[in-house]
Amino acid sequence: MIKADERQLLHKYLLLELAVKSLQVDYCKLEQFKMKTVFLPMMDSLLKELRQEYFNLKRELAQKRIRVVGWQPVDEYFSDVQVATAGNDVVLRYANQALKSQVEKLLINHIGRVE
Repeated sequence: MIKADERQLLHKYLLLELAVKSLQVDYCKLEQFKMKTVFLPMMDSLLKELRQEYFNLKRELAQKRIRVVGWQPVDEYFSDVQVATAGNDVVLRYANQALKSQVEKLLINHIGRVE
């Protein structure tokens, strides 16, 4: 069973994982911009900050013996996240659109801090 505080950490971890993956995909496209010398350093800084936070959370969850086993799309609207804990495995269902909105909000907050 996942406690409420552990679930919040896990949720933040999932958002960070999605943010890093999305930015890595966008990074390839950003390299083709004419003004890439302006945008790439900002993207590098943002990615560095997000990765650091991601790995810190991953380490903290590992100490609590919690790890994400995998993502499984249910349909176009929902995804299941399989989580292994010390006691048992848990499947958490997330709305894809809600995750997307929360990742966008997370990135906007981080961009505000980087500048």
